[in-house]
Amino acid sequence: MLFNSLIIHLDCRMSQSRCKIRQMEKNKSFSNQEIAKILEKVAAAYEILDKDRFRIAAYERASVSIQHATSEVKDIWDDDKLDDIPGIGKSIASYLDELFRTGKVRHFEELFKKIPPSVFIFLDIPGVGPKTAYTLAEKLNIREEKNAIARLKTAAQKGKIEEIENFGEKSELDILNGISVLEKGELKTKRMLLFYADALADEIIDYLKKSNEVIRADPLGSLRRKVATVGDIDISVCTNNPQKAIEYFLNYKKIKEVISRGEESLVRVVLFSGQQVDLRFSTPEKYGSMLQYFTGSKQHNILLREFALKKDLSLSEYGIKTVKNLKTCPELVEGLKIKNFKDEENFYNFLGLEWIPPELREGTEEIKTSLNGKLPKLIELKEIKGDLHLHSNFNLEPSHDLGQSSVGEMLIQAGSLNYEYLGFSEHNPSVSNHSEREIYDLIMRKKEFIEQEYYSTKNKDYERGIKLPKQVLNSLEIDIKPNGNLAVDEKCLNILDYAIASVHSSFNQKREKMTDRVLKGLSHPKIKILGHPTGRLLLEREGYELDWDKIFDFCLKNNKFLEINSWPNRLDLPDTKVKEAVKYGVKLVINSDSHHVNQMAYLQYGVSVARRGWAEKKDIINSLSFEGLSDILL
Repeated sequence: MLFNSLIIHLDCRMSQSRCKIRQMEKNKSFSNQEIAKILEKVAAAYEILDKDRFRIAAYERASVSIQHATSEVKDIWDDDKLDDIPGIGKSIASYLDELFRTGKVRHFEELFKKIPPSVFIFLDIPGVGPKTAYTLAEKLNIREEKNAIARLKTAAQKGKIEEIENFGEKSELDILNGISVLEKGELKTKRMLLFYADALADEIIDYLKKSNEVIRADPLGSLRRKVATVGDIDISVCTNNPQKAIEYFLNYKKIKEVISRGEESLVRVVLFSGQQVDLRFSTPEKYGSMLQYFTGSKQHNILLREFALKKDLSLSEYGIKTVKNLKTCPELVEGLKIKNFKDEENFYNFLGLEWIPPELREGTEEIKTSLNGKLPKLIELKEIKGDLHLHSNFNLEPSHDLGQSSVGEMLIQAGSLNYEYLGFSEHNPSVSNHSEREIYDLIMRKKEFIEQEYYSTKNKDYERGIKLPKQVLNSLEIDIKPNGNLAVDEKCLNILDYAIASVHSSFNQKREKMTDRVLKGLSHPKIKILGHPTGRLLLEREGYELDWDKIFDFCLKNNKFLEINSWPNRLDLPDTKVKEAVKYGVKLVINSDSHHVNQMAYLQYGVSVARRGWAEKKDIINSLSFEGLSDILL
């Protein structure tokens, strides 16, 4: 790929005593899905060319790891931390470095020249692997990418595929069926937000639990691990009668089409909403093994299998068995039987490990940490004592969106959540439409209104026995202008208990300038929190670039806090940066950014991000009581 415009970044690292010149595309960058696809093609090419299986497996692992990464790989490259991505070794990291610097990888291009372009198109057909795709391209003389699928379909309809050696009539029919699935667009759906996937899965699980045949049901895969975006929805079902449970599920009114149905273990359907749903069924004695296996991640399971093999044990979705007659595992020796597990805890304990929470199963250091008995006690939703970022419908005449619920409605909801405190942080008044005096008057009016509303609601609801938060705090979410100045003046800031500073414009500034901008915005004593710190919008917009070492260092030295914004298409700070912040010692705050009373429930997704970032209660400031919070925030 050729770049139209380049920016040269000089990155001098004192600790490495060297300088690295980077060329970075200005208008176009590689998404995680594009990078994963490239690595997938490399693995396929190596398999076709009969390269060693370890190299093939390395690229397959790297592709999967990048596909499911919750931060953009390019951003990780910017921070010189490609080695932190599970499955990325030095060789692949060097190729990715070349890709980001030049827009291409010479070695990959030379490799792809040896393979007909049509092969990589055929790989999109379900059931067609690299060598099958290559044989089809060569034997049917379909080498070009253009119209490759259409030409293959025509050849199959004419019976040309079954004439190929080692194919036959069944292979031809399977390929035709695969092409049909591909053409319908039902092979894979676009990734969806965690919030949306969670809601769909909850609805299905609620339906399943109404059946007497279903003992329990759980989400699987990336949904259970609470990854920010989810592909297909996978659900496990524990039952003593799989056939009856399957029959019950197939009556679910939102199923559009049944793609496949096994006798006892798997049903795959497409919903009217377009999402693919896989249900896996297991009897109770094997349920824990299946739950562990299909929760993943793939990289976690690979490392877990390698760990087990050192103990001469083999893992599968059915349980654990020995690969030798070992005196160390006498309960497995007799007939080399598979040991089943009803729950995951016993599965991990049998291997000599602590149970590993699903959010940590990403193939990093979780197995080693578990073996040493040092897994963190992850933050839980019930430990959150308040929400410090909410937008009420008090009209501050902002340039951004206004809240939809009243202060009173949000106070009552906070009481039902057992919150001790609540911080109203509406967007600052529009700078372009108001004078400084008008902005001050609006902010002062809001302060007085919140105080009056709190006491009014408290008096009314005391009589009805409704518990309200002990403290209501007056805050604002203030724009950090492109030059780093805040959108309100000193006089306005003095009215507030604390303030959140956020970037809402000019996202394309260079890394150094954006870093200076954010640090300048955070420097005011009243600014305590950096809101949605990367500015990303999941599935819509990448985050802006920051020098995170400088951000972490500033926050640590100046008593500033990074927000984990729970809004469904933000989930920002990303989990990878949460983990870095925790290691650095920077404190975090989990906020809902609610604009409606019902959205206060979004905070659970921010907690999931924190858990994926290995955060404990001690890392989250709004797990403190109000007395503890006031010491550091007010």
